Amino acid sequence: MKEADGIYVLDTGSTDKTVELLQKNGVNVIQKIITPWRFDVARNESLKLVPQDADICVCTDLDEVLLPGWRKHLEQVWTKDTTKLSYIYNWSLDEQNKPLVTFYYEKIHSRNDYTWTHPVHEVLQNINNNEVRKLTDSIILNHYPDKTKSRSSYLPLLELSVKEQPQDDRNTHYLGREYMYYGMWEKAIKTLKKHLRLKTATWDLERCASMRFIARCYAKLQNKKQALYWLNKAVLESPYSRDPYIERALYNFQLKKYQKVIEDVEKALTIPKNGKFYINEVFSFNEVPYDLLSVSYYYLNNKQKALENINKALDISKDNQRLLNNKAFILNMK
Repeated sequence: MKEADGIYVLDTGSTDKTVELLQKNGVNVIQKIITPWRFDVARNESLKLVPQDADICVCTDLDEVLLPGWRKHLEQVWTKDTTKLSYIYNWSLDEQNKPLVTFYYEKIHSRNDYTWTHPVHEVLQNINNNEVRKLTDSIILNHYPDKTKSRSSYLPLLELSVKEQPQDDRNTHYLGREYMYYGMWEKAIKTLKKHLRLKTATWDLERCASMRFIARCYAKLQNKKQALYWLNKAVLESPYSRDPYIERALYNFQLKKYQKVIEDVEKALTIPKNGKFYINEVFSFNEVPYDLLSVSYYYLNNKQKALENINKALDISKDNQRLLNNKAFILNMK
């Protein structure tokens, strides 16, 4: 953040030397406990620290790092009437710093035109009816989360968010997904079906994701008929994206329907990478599709195709011991 004219941090309860280290580096730090905790309230409190005459706010968290040169790119793309900027956000990276999940983020905004809303998965809401958006691929923000940190507050905050705004399609989808993560299969199904009924739930990729998640829940409930029904609906909802095909292939693999696995994976591989959306699944673009093909061909006694695809999987995940073991099995096929 050192390219900024001023850096302002709201510390909401750190117990280490965060404040001391920030102050040593010239950062303006205020400590405030937010009770009850809400992300939108905390964001708005942090925004209050920024002088009213500031032109542009660049909002990041302490586990996010902007690549150098961001200010120059920001000054080039921002115009007098711009109020919000979308930019590249690498939400997940591998050990070699290669992006795994990338989408557009929009937490760069004009100082006095926005307020934060929603208790969790908070968003910027324009309050002056003057929103003008710009987009750039030149500003890149990388995310390095602390994987030991608990996210247990998300579920009750999502429940609160949907209670406050029951017609909000995005957070209804998020809540259904969160119930799924917690293994609350029936609640997840009910909430995700509600998402699909909302008039504003029109984004096909997100609708497809809700259908895939419903299928996952039915699979966990051992309801094979409903799981396949919703996987088929997901494919029809978004036939030009890889995710529903690979998701259906993964389920058919569990059912040992190897020819169906091959058909879905080969269809998926004809589809280029999706756009930069948070909804994209990592498993659609890593070694998984080739792994599925390899094992399926193995069980169908096609050694050549099994070997061909295990090699493609290993090109992506070179040190994967399970894949290496699989290759040895394939080479020993008669």
